Amino acid sequence: MSLAFVRRLFTTLLRVAAIAGMVSFGTAAMAADPTDGGYILGADDTVQVIVYGQPEAGITTRIKSDGSIVMPLIGNVKASGLTNIGLAKLITDRLTQGGFLKDPVVNVEIGAYVSKSANVAGKVTSPGIVALDRQYRVLDVLLKSGWIRENGASYVYLRRPGSPEVRLEAESLVRGETDRNPLVRDGDTLFVPDADQYYIYGQINRAGAFPVLPGMSVRQAIAIGGGVTPTGQSNKVGLIRDGAKEVDADLLQTIRKGDVIVVKERLF
Repeated sequence: MSLAFVRRLFTTLLRVAAIAGMVSFGTAAMAADPTDGGYILGADDTVQVIVYGQPEAGITTRIKSDGSIVMPLIGNVKASGLTNIGLAKLITDRLTQGGFLKDPVVNVEIGAYVSKSANVAGKVTSPGIVALDRQYRVLDVLLKSGWIRENGASYVYLRRPGSPEVRLEAESLVRGETDRNPLVRDGDTLFVPDADQYYIYGQINRAGAFPVLPGMSVRQAIAIGGGVTPTGQSNKVGLIRDGAKEVDADLLQTIRKGDVIVVKERLF
């Protein structure tokens, strides 16, 4: 699978709409569960708490640095560490158990996702900060950033504070290999470097630098360069690797970053 195919595939996927939802809870709700799968609230996130039929009991507010919000009737509520669903459950329980309201129906909407984000840098369409408004994997974040540019590498580095840098292949991301498409955490950085390149000169229709694709052979590299000219000799190709002396190339051998391919002139 070529990187060009990967890019075309994800240009199509970028048009798929995102999923949105709203959940309300009444007094039958369970105790607040911080692990119900949604975005985990944190300091500086904005929430709107709606108590249906009781507008004076609701509020729109920013979560304080200590992780709490101040609600009418029930006062301080610890919001940090909960999802919007979990917070709605907690507020419902507090209103009910405190005798403030009978059978309240509570909904919590997130107005601004601020507390958790990742940085995307390098050769992507839209580098910058990506809000982690739910659980995202590396592939999801790259899609939100417009995917890898034409001059980008076929891999991405995941950099996480306190952990070794991890290289992830774009092809593995596309294939859905979950073990090679980890969840992105708050503070992570994804970096896409310049594409690994090889160089081709001599009797070739399009001399110059081209990206190295996974498993690319010398024969394929020549084809990407437009093939040999009428005066070129396809079975007479030189290879310079790591600055060493030029050697005869095997057309089936794999290209590496920095390789120089020289297509020789036909002898008449």
